Order: sequence, then C-alpha cells, then structure tokens
Amino acid sequence: MKLILNDNEPIFIQISKAIEDEILVDGIVEENQIPSTTELSKLYKINPATVLKGINILVDKNVLYKKRGIGMFVCNGAKEIIQKSRKESFEKVYIKDLIQEASKLNIQKDELLNMIKNFKG
Repeated sequence: MKLILNDNEPIFIQISKAIEDEILVDGIVEENQIPSTTELSKLYKINPATVLKGINILVDKNVLYKKRGIGMFVCNGAKEIIQKSRKESFEKVYIKDLIQEASKLNIQKDELLNMIKNFKG
C-alpha cells in the first residue's frame, strides 16, 4: 500500500482512502486480509488509534469486516460500494466545478467534450 501523507486532510481519512485505492486496483481483493493496524502504524509512523479510526470508516461503509482474533478483511462487494460512493462524489465535486468553470470561460458543451476526449494527461 502506497501512501504519502499530506496536510490537506486528516491522516485517518488518508488511510481509509489508501485502503480503498488498493481495493479499487485489486491490490487487496475481496475476502483477503488487509495489513494490520500495527503494521500500518509502523509503516507510516503514525498512532495506531489513527489507523484504527481510518479502518473504522471502512467498516461503517461495509467495505471491511473483522474476523475476531485474525484481523480485518475486505467484504464481498466492497469494490462496487467504493466505486458507487466515489462516482457520486466525483459528480458532486469535480463535474460541478468543471461545469461552473467552463461556464465562466464561455466554453460550450461540445467544446468541453472535445477537450475531455482529446486530453492526454
């Protein structure tokens, strides 16, 4: 799991997003175990309580579940849950901002679609 911590958002949110990212790219597949709280806290040199707070976000979203005495595992359907949630967020945040900025710049719908199609980021 690759994570470069930043000051833009709380660390526990960054941890939950990093785990989600791993699930989305099949770095951790459904029904497989994620790294332990201790492993993650040592790896990123952060408090185990912070890691646990990030993991609990995913438990609340039904992305992770606990096997008592063994650890945390990815739920069946977790990837779909994450994709649905992020698509909704993508539309509300990125698309809304994109449309508003295009409107300010008087970029028409067809021109905007062409920009997106031809983008070579």
